[in-house]
Amino acid sequence: MKGLRADSSSPLYHQLMQRITADIERGTYPTGSRIPPEHELEQLYQVSRVTVRRALAELTSEGLLERKQGKGTFVSVPGGNVQMKSLHSFHDSCRINGVRPATDVVYIKETAADIADAEELSQPSGSRVLEVLRVRRADDTPVVLERNRFSMAYAWLQDQDLTGSLYSLLREYGVEPKLAVHDVSLRFADEEEARLLETETGAPLVYLHEVVYDQRGRPLHNSVQLIRGERFVFRI
Repeated sequence: MKGLRADSSSPLYHQLMQRITADIERGTYPTGSRIPPEHELEQLYQVSRVTVRRALAELTSEGLLERKQGKGTFVSVPGGNVQMKSLHSFHDSCRINGVRPATDVVYIKETAADIADAEELSQPSGSRVLEVLRVRRADDTPVVLERNRFSMAYAWLQDQDLTGSLYSLLREYGVEPKLAVHDVSLRFADEEEARLLETETGAPLVYLHEVVYDQRGRPLHNSVQLIRGERFVFRI
């Protein structure tokens, strides 16, 4: 059934954005193809014209869709700083780079959801999320400081060994990390980040922020990764 959930804490336009994004990833709307016109999307997803227009406007501003005057809306090659991608895990990147992966778990804890969590994970105001902080190593050298946040539906992760591939673990439980939307920028290591990454305070780091979706197009987790670009090439 295509209908969205009016009783969800996530706005309908945001749910529609996620649904269209998932449909694009599944190949329902291939890159370069024209998506259905607004009135068809209303019927297909059982929402109002206002909701459709808001979702299309947001996806267009993100570079996922492209409006062509007099022709309609098309799936574009993602551009700018927001991109869709097939997922490459840290272990995949290590294999590509020919190095041995390892992971140190700094902590796993429950914490209050912030504004980004509420929007990206569709969590209600005042809810809790599960935060996992890990240091990823390549040939014993710390190269990535990774913070993942999950809804409390994944509280069971607290009882798991998280020193291996997180995505392999999730797949064992029937959860397939399928799609990510990300942005990339540059920042400088603060004292704690520098300590964990064994580099100097103020050292330049690649800042990768992602929202990862599962095989059903639902938010799985958000992620912030600080990458020592001079020591490691992380394929995204």
